[in-house]
Amino acid sequence: MISLAGRDILHSWSKFVLTGIGLGLLIGVTLTMAGVYRGMVDDAKALLNNSGADLWVVQQDTQGPYAESSSIHDDVYRSMLSLSGVARAANVTYLTMQVRLDNTDVRAMVVGFEPGQPGEPGYLIAGRHITRNHYEAVADVKTGFQLGDSIRIRRHDYRVVGLTKRMVSSGGDPMVFIPLKDAQEAQFLKDNDAILNERARTTANPTLNRPGVPGLLEAIQASQNANRNVNAVLVQVSPGSHPETVANEVRRWKHLQAFTRLQMEEILVSKLIATSAKQIAMFLVILAVVSAAIVAFIIYTMTLGKIREIAVLKLIGTRNRTIAGMILQQALGLGLIGFLVGKVSATVWAPFFPKYVLLEPGDAARGFVVVMVICALASTLAIRAALRVDPATAIGG
Repeated sequence: MISLAGRDILHSWSKFVLTGIGLGLLIGVTLTMAGVYRGMVDDAKALLNNSGADLWVVQQDTQGPYAESSSIHDDVYRSMLSLSGVARAANVTYLTMQVRLDNTDVRAMVVGFEPGQPGEPGYLIAGRHITRNHYEAVADVKTGFQLGDSIRIRRHDYRVVGLTKRMVSSGGDPMVFIPLKDAQEAQFLKDNDAILNERARTTANPTLNRPGVPGLLEAIQASQNANRNVNAVLVQVSPGSHPETVANEVRRWKHLQAFTRLQMEEILVSKLIATSAKQIAMFLVILAVVSAAIVAFIIYTMTLGKIREIAVLKLIGTRNRTIAGMILQQALGLGLIGFLVGKVSATVWAPFFPKYVLLEPGDAARGFVVVMVICALASTLAIRAALRVDPATAIGG
């Protein structure tokens, strides 16, 4: 039996290939959208991995420090060290802001950490770690900063002494690491004008500026300007200890909230990026419907263009199943070309996206199955039209 599908494709191969390329670009966008979601999840996991923590101790009744704001005193880590099962505990701050390099602003998450403790960058690809107490920084390469660059964070300039990679926030923003004291000042300390205004208000308050109590005003003003807050305490448990057991002790006795890694991952994936995941899912559904409509239209148009040939096949006794199979072959061939073009396209342009795009083989395999199913379903309209063709059409002209 002559393959009508193969001959028709060879007869109008340019139209078929161009259609496949157009469908492939649409499939490439679909695979990229799935990769964006996978990249968001991977960014969230990378954030947790980079912290090096088994527990996150934050302000009570909050889901900080990533999904919500959290503020606790910086002496809390000492009480953490006194708990059974705790190996190390360290303060950390997180602040997403615009970091300035010359006349350019880069959105980054500024991390304040203590050298040698949980929260510091796990590895460097260039330069060195921070060795001074002030005004040195380690930046992720995604920021575009280079070794020796002078960057401005709030009121102070920092020199980039080290570069790291894949140190990002849950939103994909690159991280900039600075000493904890500098980060506390950048996040919690008021600007100069606000400090002067607060001092004036305090001085004008007779209950805080009593003539008969020397030193009271100065002590109050000093306490107002002091900064003793951090966003979280990162805790590493001892070998053999269970993080949930330690977390229960923190919640019970310390009047703080503690999250294990699994709980923090649930917060980041199920809550922080939940809305983005739903939006991406809606785009995937729309793209699938559009792809099905394109395939259905193209196959239907190609089928109508060979009505006489189909009538001849019926006239010589070709079974309907054979005719339907040949149309299905065309649809699946179009889907195969489209998927190959889409997979190659997504692989080529994924590195140029501002956010991390993770293209997993499993998603590609599932995408291939979905494309084939969509093409098979889209061919049903053309198959129905072909099966209704009257064999007399071949003679009647």
